[in-house]
Amino acid sequence: MTRLTGTIHVPGDKSISHRALILGALAKGTTQISNLQVGEDVESTKRALKNLGVQIETSGSDVLVHGQGLNSFEAPESPIDCSNSGTTMRLFMGLLAAQNFNSMLIGDESLQARPMNRVATPLRKMGAHINLRDANYAPIEISGSLLGPINYEVPVASAQVKSAIMLAALGCQGFTKLSGLIHSRDHTERMLELFGASISTTNDTIELSGKQMLKPCKFEVPGDPSAAAFWVTAACLLPNSDILIPNVSLNPTRTGFIDVLREMGANIDIEVTSSEPEPAGKIRTCSSKLSAVSIDEAQVPRLIDEIPILAIAMSQAEGVSQIRGAGELRVKESDRLIAIANNLGAMGVDLELFDDGFRIPGPAKLKAAKIQTDDDHRIAMAFTIAGLLTHKPNNTTLDNSSCVQISYPAFFETLRGALS
Repeated sequence: MTRLTGTIHVPGDKSISHRALILGALAKGTTQISNLQVGEDVESTKRALKNLGVQIETSGSDVLVHGQGLNSFEAPESPIDCSNSGTTMRLFMGLLAAQNFNSMLIGDESLQARPMNRVATPLRKMGAHINLRDANYAPIEISGSLLGPINYEVPVASAQVKSAIMLAALGCQGFTKLSGLIHSRDHTERMLELFGASISTTNDTIELSGKQMLKPCKFEVPGDPSAAAFWVTAACLLPNSDILIPNVSLNPTRTGFIDVLREMGANIDIEVTSSEPEPAGKIRTCSSKLSAVSIDEAQVPRLIDEIPILAIAMSQAEGVSQIRGAGELRVKESDRLIAIANNLGAMGVDLELFDDGFRIPGPAKLKAAKIQTDDDHRIAMAFTIAGLLTHKPNNTTLDNSSCVQISYPAFFETLRGALS
């Protein structure tokens, strides 16, 4: 069996890259961003901002965003195409709701099947005029409105919902207060502070005043922990592996997968080398013997994107693993619960599927299979790692390998360089 060795560099974090571009566009002056992710989703945000008249200069992963301030966008001449990026669409709902022009957001077939009313509901409470197809889906028509602040209890642990409200709040006169399920990724809160915004966060609330002047800054995007999760898990599962991943985000709202793997017995060491505005540092992982684990609803927000690769780890752990409270996976780029169940089943795993999760007995002897990715980048990458665990790794194939372009264009190149 092959192994992973050496130092692996992962691309800039996708979530942070989206937000750096948007806040750079809202600031007055030039923001310098380095190590911006170059995947298709982030390109959707960059293209959307250009459609609003924002000047953006790009050289590889280095970007200059020439922002003109909060109310400086130009009315788009055509619908803004978010392609496959849910982050782009949901954050732009908040961004555009406070503008003084009308706009429309569209996307590909997958994106137009994802729920958007969870964002529209609080924005409407702020005074936004938003029309959704079938009351929940794109295309989305937004009529620019004069918004007011809101005191809102967030009903779903979603960083995208939370961020859309905060972006809209920047255009309001007064204080917006969020409570409820606010303990999702906190990149927007951290980056608002970096751009000079006055924002107060506690365990129970987020408070943000509107009509603030954001200041441009110079910022390096740390590596994406969701990308790192594939290599960390692979190193745990492949014998004689030992890898180091430098300069990766260690934001505690993103490291749930590390906590779970450690609970399973994984040999993972982390070292925080910088703390502002995002904790970042090194992850070192080597081969480990894993035991079964149970994940509940409270843990899911900190590892939602890593569940496909964690399912592979569970299939190789000793005992019966289970995850519940992950129904959100049904409305991602694909129905990821179905995709995980179908593909692990094809590889010989006796998985029990629930509405909100699954149960996996292990360890299972995986067999090569043709993987149905459902055009989902995380499914494609997770089952590429699963294929390495089979007796004949080259016999596991993907029906669409190009979907990794959404978040990790260099995935297969990086894999080839790390295998030995």
